[in-house]
Parts: sequence; structure tokens; C-alpha cells
Amino acid sequence: MQDIQLFFNNLSGLLWGWPMIIILLGTHVFLTIRLKFPQRKIFKGIALSVKSDGDSKGDVSQFGALATALAATIGTGNIIGVATAISLGGPGAVLWCWLSGVFGIATKYSEGLLAVKYRVKTSDGTMMGGPMYALEGGLHMKWLAILFCVFTVFAALGIGCSVQANSISTMMYESFHIPHYVSGIVMTVLVALVIFFGIKGIARVCSILVPFMAVFYILGCLIILVMNAGFLGEAVSLIVKSAFSAKAVGGGLAGGGLMVAMRYGIARGLFSNESGMGSAPIVAAAAQTRNPVRQALVSSTGTFWDTVIICALTGLVLVTSILRYPDIDYHQGALLTKMAFSKITFFGPLILTVGLITFAFSTILGWSYYAEKAIEYLGGKKIIKAYRLVWVAAVYVGSVVNLAMIWNIADCMNALMAIPNLISLLFLSGVLVKETNKYLWGGKLDETD
Repeated sequence: MQDIQLFFNNLSGLLWGWPMIIILLGTHVFLTIRLKFPQRKIFKGIALSVKSDGDSKGDVSQFGALATALAATIGTGNIIGVATAISLGGPGAVLWCWLSGVFGIATKYSEGLLAVKYRVKTSDGTMMGGPMYALEGGLHMKWLAILFCVFTVFAALGIGCSVQANSISTMMYESFHIPHYVSGIVMTVLVALVIFFGIKGIARVCSILVPFMAVFYILGCLIILVMNAGFLGEAVSLIVKSAFSAKAVGGGLAGGGLMVAMRYGIARGLFSNESGMGSAPIVAAAAQTRNPVRQALVSSTGTFWDTVIICALTGLVLVTSILRYPDIDYHQGALLTKMAFSKITFFGPLILTVGLITFAFSTILGWSYYAEKAIEYLGGKKIIKAYRLVWVAAVYVGSVVNLAMIWNIADCMNALMAIPNLISLLFLSGVLVKETNKYLWGGKLDETD
């Protein structure tokens, strides 16, 4: 077991090293330029996300699809991932994390567009789409579509399910001394009640849960920033200086300079917002939308909320807290978030606890849908019920066992998911340009395809 764990640990480090970071960020920049900066329409996307295209083809509303994607995306990476980036790359990592989100909006837009463009209707009238259908229908590479689905299933059972369940049970035990098995039983029942209703049940719960958890966490961060207001200017200055300095500046807090800040900031940003990984377009394909570009705009707002807003706020909270409280050791990695929030008596730990629990639970729901569609592509609807039983069992198992090795395996699967998806984005960029020019820049956004 130690040899297996070492293998996946090394493989994870290789897959998420500089080559993957360069490829992902390069795709973000390439699509941003080729599509003429669709980021300019981000507020149009936000407006569309709360409107109904109910008379259009699809299984759920655009907001329901966005909420489900956000449920899977907004998770421990937004809270713990940012802390890890700061501990390894210094405060400058916050800016690089944010920039990865700004450019990643174009990639998330592109994923949503292809998902709707190449989606298909099944015999029972439901919509199926995602990178596997773009690979099969657009590039005629069914073998690569199959590989994408296999990687998705394993990634989902790991980071999307068991790891999230473990985060919740651990938090409940540390905060309220509730035994792991009790948390596991409660989560198993709640997840089963939701996922056996399919995408409509998942979207309905996520449409309620996601706005609550996001608003609660954002308000909490803003309150802490008001309390740390005296250090906000210094924090912003330090973040910018250490992000672009070739050497560490301002003492040990500034990290290892430009390259280190870039590596960890971009890596955590990409991991957090999932732009380029191919997960979110699976649910985007189920949206009721008039044309692919409308849903593409709505999908792109997911990266905006996840990284440009939530990760940025988390980063500012952590850096201002480190400056305000000299006893906080910023090298503590994942514990850095807990140490920073604990400085705000009662309120800080409450924000962190509720945030982590709701973020992790919603991630389980969102990723359950991704895995279900991958399973359905591989074996049809006849095995969906069996898959759901396996998913529910994984929730309980994840709550009560040590998952150190699962983290590394799931990290590898996430990276391997991205490769087929990036191939579809790059090789079908001509389709992206054609659709974008027609609907977005051609003034036909309200037309039905």
C-alpha cells in the first residue's frame, strides 16, 4: 500500500506540475483572445442566469444547471486550497489564483457552448452532453470520449464523494464531537434522498443550498475584512509586489518570489474553478436554453463566482489576518485557514465550519450527476440505479476511513480528465468562434437555434 501511495503521489505531482499548468493557462489565454474576450459579457451572463428559458429544450433551468455546477465547484478548494497556495507560494499566489479565474472564464464559456452544441436527446427525452459528446460528435474520437468518462467516474468517487464526506465528518467531530459514523449515516441518508430524484432533484436542492452557502460565506468574509480594515491596504500591496517580484520581498511572508507564487497560485486556482477539466459542461448540457451561447455565458459566471470573488475574498481574509496577528504561522498550510478564522471569537469558526460543511455536501451532489452521466455514456441507463447505490455507499465509507491515498488517486484522475477536454476545446475552437460571432457579437443572443 505504501508503494501504491508513493506511485500516485509522484504521478499527481507530475500531472499537476508545470506542463499541466502551462497547458491549462495557455488554453485560457488562447480562447480569451480567439473569442474576443467573452469576459466582457460576464454581467450579461449573470443577468441571464436568473432568467428563464423555460420554453426551450432542456431538463432544468439555466440557474438550476449553474447552481449544480457551482455546487460541485465551490468546495474545500476555495477555503483550504487558497490557504495552501499562500503557505507554499506566499501572498503573491492570491493574485495568480485570481488571474487564473479571470482568464478561465473564457474556457468555462467554451465548455458550456460545446456541451449544448453537441448534446443529444435520449429515448426518454432527457438531455445528454459534455466533453464526451463533443469528442464523439465533433471530432469522431469515441475512444477518447470513453477514456474521459472512465477518468470522470474515478475522480468523482474520490474527490467528488468520499473525500468530501470525510471532510464533513472530520469537521463535525472536531467542532461538535459528533462521531464519524453518526455523521456518515446522516449524510448517506440525505444524499440518497436527493440523488435518487435525478438531475431535477439535485438541481432543486442546489438552487437553494448554493445561494445560501455563498452569501453566508461572502458576508462572513466581508465582516472579517472590515474588522481587519487597517491591514487591507498593506495586504493588497504585499500581494501585488510578491506576485511579480523575482525574489521574496517583505520578509518571509512574501514566499519564494515570482515563479513559486505563479506555480501554486495558478495551480490552486485551476483546481478550484475546474475551468478546463470538463466537469461543469456535463450539467450545462441539461439546461433549458435558446442557443449554445446563452448557456455558455451562464456557465462562465461559475468561474467568476468561484475564483474571482470567493477565492479572492478568502485570500484577502487570510493575508490581512496574518498581518494583524503575528503569531499566525503562514507555513501551516491547510491549518492556516482555521488559525486565521479562529482569531474572530465565535463568529470566525462558525463561518469556517458552516462554509466547509455546506461546500463539501453540495460538492457531493454536483459530482454525483457528473459521474452518473459518465456511467450512462459507458453502459446506458440500466446500470444507473446500481451506480447510485455505490455512490451512497462511498459517502459512508468516506466518512469513517482514512483517505490519504484516495486524494492522490483522485488528483491524478482530475488531471487526466482535463486532457481529452482540452483536446476538444482546442480542436473545435473554429466552432466556438463561429457560434460566438453569430450569437454573441452578431447581436442574435435572443434567437433560438
